[in-house]
Amino acid sequence: MSRPELTGHASLFYNAKEARKYDSSSRMVGIQREITERAIELLKLPPNRSSFILDVGCGSGLSGQVLEEHGHVWVGCDVSRDMLNMANERIERKREEAMGDADGSSDDSDNDMNDDDDDEDSNNNNNTHNREEPSPGDLLHHDMGTGLPFRPATFDACISISALQWLCYSNTKEQIPKKRLTRFFSSLYQVLRRGARAVLQFYPETSEHAILISECAAKVGFAGGIVVDYPNSTKAKKHYLVLSFERSYKAPQGLTGLEGALLKGNNGEGSRSGVRVADKDPRKAAAAGKKSRGPPKKKKGGGKTKEWILHKKETQRKKGKDTRKDTKYTGRKRPMRF
Repeated sequence: MSRPELTGHASLFYNAKEARKYDSSSRMVGIQREITERAIELLKLPPNRSSFILDVGCGSGLSGQVLEEHGHVWVGCDVSRDMLNMANERIERKREEAMGDADGSSDDSDNDMNDDDDDEDSNNNNNTHNREEPSPGDLLHHDMGTGLPFRPATFDACISISALQWLCYSNTKEQIPKKRLTRFFSSLYQVLRRGARAVLQFYPETSEHAILISECAAKVGFAGGIVVDYPNSTKAKKHYLVLSFERSYKAPQGLTGLEGALLKGNNGEGSRSGVRVADKDPRKAAAAGKKSRGPPKKKKGGGKTKEWILHKKETQRKKGKDTRKDTKYTGRKRPMRF
């Protein structure tokens, strides 16, 4: 199956049919919930306090629903109007349910307190206040590649689920990935309050895409790193770009305990400030790949080299088979028999 980013603009791919299919898929709903929960964990928001969070590429509002369950207020923007229609239906449905509950509580309170006019007035005032309470989510039709149209220092945090990689592709001559990424990160830097963090989950097609995203984030002043969960798994592998204003901030480790490729600064020396990425120069990475292309070969006499054994064990692990751990004795040459 080809990547949806290669089929054209996101607003054309996520049409009414695809949006309905996306929102009704139990598998997709489960994946989105899991990724959003992980993003909230990486944000490290203050406990027992509601935060104002920006959801970039909110889609049908699946991630916003998780934010609401955690007690946060959110604003979502997306380039697909059909996906926003699905999110708006969810918000309106929840608002109607809240209004129905408020009307039911109003009837009960009126029946129980007919004898006390003062209590009745106070209950009516409380019910009116409940009816006027705004929804915890709001929507905006907007292309994030053109910059975020919000006032400076508006949001306490930002999340993005499976949307950032779309900026690495161009559908017209005017769409230059590097310029669109720089414009997005520059506006994100402005709309976040100082001390806020952003967690952007994305699916890079190549390592060059991850490097491009990282360089653009570092160029505008962000610090942080890429957290890779389940790096040895093909399906469960997830990339999270964690950004912060703190110059000494270091990205946390992935769920397997292996920290993903850290981001490097613009000077390429891995300084503490700025976003860092390993193997920043694609030409060096390509040259290294040419030297060790393909699996290691066996010895001519039929023996097995240490590199061949390690490669074989790694292949077995990726297939999910039980494999012994690597030790200092792995591939060690045994002494000759008497």
